[in-house]
Amino acid sequence: MNLSLYNGKHVRVTDKWGETCTGMAEYANHDFLECEYGGEEDGIFIEDRLIYHSQITSIEEIEVHGTVELWTERMVLRRYRPEDADDLYRYLGTDPAMYQYSGWNPYATLEMARATVQGFIDRYKDAQTYSWVMDIDDVIIGTIGAYDYHNSQIEVGFSVVPGWQGRGLATEAMRKVLEYLTENEGIPRVMAWCAAENVGSRRVLEKAGMRLISEEKGGLEIGGKVYDQLIFEYRG
Repeated sequence: MNLSLYNGKHVRVTDKWGETCTGMAEYANHDFLECEYGGEEDGIFIEDRLIYHSQITSIEEIEVHGTVELWTERMVLRRYRPEDADDLYRYLGTDPAMYQYSGWNPYATLEMARATVQGFIDRYKDAQTYSWVMDIDDVIIGTIGAYDYHNSQIEVGFSVVPGWQGRGLATEAMRKVLEYLTENEGIPRVMAWCAAENVGSRRVLEKAGMRLISEEKGGLEIGGKVYDQLIFEYRG
């Protein structure tokens, strides 16, 4: 079997001891495993577990739904964990710039952050829940999610920690989520909005492939200020 064909795909693996493991496969070639682990063949990682080629009895790609782990070139999009609440409060909840154009701050206090994170975790049993943390080497650099699924469309939104902005990471994450929602989940229409003055968010949406379809003058009132609202659309 050619294990490289399963790189970045969700698989079910049965090993020679009869144990089954499911998750996203990360292919590791012979040279890498020989250098790092002293192995004499290629294999795959599923999370932290390394399975060598000769240990695999069967491997198959599986269909998954909801908030599954997604990988981009520089980050992993993963599910929230209870311990994320403290960082989300510190990095997002205490910075007014993070909710200047949305008026929505679910991490405003540590108690709110913990309740918000637990709410996401509780809803993961729903196959139409899409809520991810952007993670680089176990460091939270932002969040991204899709909400309000109805009438064959869904809305996306994102936040990036200030110290990680301006590096194209939000665009990278958004492209992956748009691809997943339309190709894997079969959602034909993905929507997003931002204030016209929010140049950074507009740039992310456009670079990710979303199309500006309308502008509502004075459509947003946030913190006593009025902004024009831009509506974006993505079709798979």
